Amino acid sequence: MTEFERASRVIAGGVNSPVRAFRAVGREPLFISRGRGDRITDTRGREYIDFVMSWGPLILGHAREEVVRAVQTAASDGLTFGAPTVRESELAEEILFAAPYAEQVRLVNSGTEAAMSAVRLARGFTGRDKIVKFAGNYHGHADGLLVRAGSGCMTGAVPDSLGVPAGYARETLVARYNDVQSVRELFAANRGKIACVIVEPVAANMGVVPPADGFLQELRTVCDKEGALLIFDEVITGFRVAYGGAAQRYGVSPDLAVFGKIVGGGMPLAAYAGRREIMQCVAPLGKVYQAGTLSGNPVATAAGLATLRILRAERDSLYADLERKGAALDSAYAHAGVPCARVGSILTPFFAPLAPQNAEHASACDTAAFAAYFNAMLDRGIYVAPSQFEAMFVSAAHTDEDIARAAEAVREACAFRKDPPFAQG
Repeated sequence: MTEFERASRVIAGGVNSPVRAFRAVGREPLFISRGRGDRITDTRGREYIDFVMSWGPLILGHAREEVVRAVQTAASDGLTFGAPTVRESELAEEILFAAPYAEQVRLVNSGTEAAMSAVRLARGFTGRDKIVKFAGNYHGHADGLLVRAGSGCMTGAVPDSLGVPAGYARETLVARYNDVQSVRELFAANRGKIACVIVEPVAANMGVVPPADGFLQELRTVCDKEGALLIFDEVITGFRVAYGGAAQRYGVSPDLAVFGKIVGGGMPLAAYAGRREIMQCVAPLGKVYQAGTLSGNPVATAAGLATLRILRAERDSLYADLERKGAALDSAYAHAGVPCARVGSILTPFFAPLAPQNAEHASACDTAAFAAYFNAMLDRGIYVAPSQFEAMFVSAAHTDEDIARAAEAVREACAFRKDPPFAQG
């Protein structure tokens, strides 16, 4: 019995998050036993250079000494209290330092929970019910946000989810990413009914799709004009595409922002943040309810705080280095004739004639070609996302030598098929 067969007997689908199942690449998933730096080792002892990095949280690499030490110290004092700790305030202060447009934070346990809570808060603050999201943007698996979602929904060819009431889904209006006119049309047809626009400022769940020039600025203008809130889902981009996230990189301030992944330093932790007048609508001050037994967990906040303090201290050199290494990997795909979209240290090679601008373009990629490429990379000791519609992540732990090794694997893997349909002429 394989490890996956054993898991499939007791775990629905054999995995606890769909993309991990490797169905899109036609093989059983890896089972990982350890990670150090930019390497992971599977249960059979084979080592890989990791460009999944737990889907983004590990910007410093696996098992960074300072982060592990902080977790060990915190755990020795107790795993959970269900009561406030000073470390929660310290972590909130670090988030606000990097996001000066926000004034208060609420800590939660996952990106899904943070996005769901931010949308509820926007509805409570504005007194409106409808929201606007974008096809191919993924904001977690909360009801209403799984309408035309990206990530695993695209990977498994399931655009929506069963179990979401039609009446609830009708409150979610879907626009086209990088098409601000589609947003204007939704507002024109729903005057005074839209509470917020929620967007991945850099889409990363239909593969990496950067915002078109002026797109985010236009969203800010539309929301201001219509009295709606602008929510940036920075679960992936926060502390990743810049120290201050996409808001800093593109110079656009949202009303609310959702953080995850890096803010937990590898532990289950997320947050939403915004202007004081909005955040004070959350209980116990206001009537927008949100609670959680493990919110602000002392072990998770220790990991997050250690990570964010390193990022603050090293931000100038660290982000410049990530940009340089990301560009080197991007260049490898260009030389192999594969379009690649990159923002900072996140990137996606697209097996299509051109890198997409929206979900419709992304869905036309050659997923069979991607699967061949994925397996060729894995055979060469390079672990990339097992889906055309996910991102690769470069970390501070990746060395120039490892980037060069990955670039050589790209050259070989993208020549794996004769006359690949994705090569540009």
